[in-house]
Amino acid sequence: MIDEAILAAAEALLAQCRAAGVTVTTAESCTGGLIAATLTAISGSSDLVERGFVPYSNAAKAEQVGVDPALITAHGAVSEPVARAMAEGALARSRATLAISVTGVAGPGGGSADKPVGLVWFGSARRGGPTVSLSHIFPGDRTAVRKATVAEALRLLARRVAV
Repeated sequence: MIDEAILAAAEALLAQCRAAGVTVTTAESCTGGLIAATLTAISGSSDLVERGFVPYSNAAKAEQVGVDPALITAHGAVSEPVARAMAEGALARSRATLAISVTGVAGPGGGSADKPVGLVWFGSARRGGPTVSLSHIFPGDRTAVRKATVAEALRLLARRVAV
């Protein structure tokens, strides 16, 4: 089940989106659709959540949201350029106003010295506005990393609604 505090944040975000006339799309790798699931757990979200992509594999990142495979080769799937491209691609392939993307190392394996377990890159693209990105290293096990990623994605979306 989804944490009550995260559900409350999702409900507040959707109210903010409704007031601003903003719709949302997601492109989620390490969360596997949890951001979209959290948003759509709120009754009435269907007019605000336009669609969600789950480009988990590198091939899916290219096929679903148009990430140039050369970006993945040059920077790795868990990187700022890929997070930005995922957000921009999701926005381009939807009717939404605002996109959020996440790509990360949820663990317990897969980490490296450069990209430790818990590293998540976020991208957010908005029609008529800039694409922004940020990263966090979240502590804990796979469940904790994914939960923290959803919470941060909701915070980033809330900041972008008014911009």
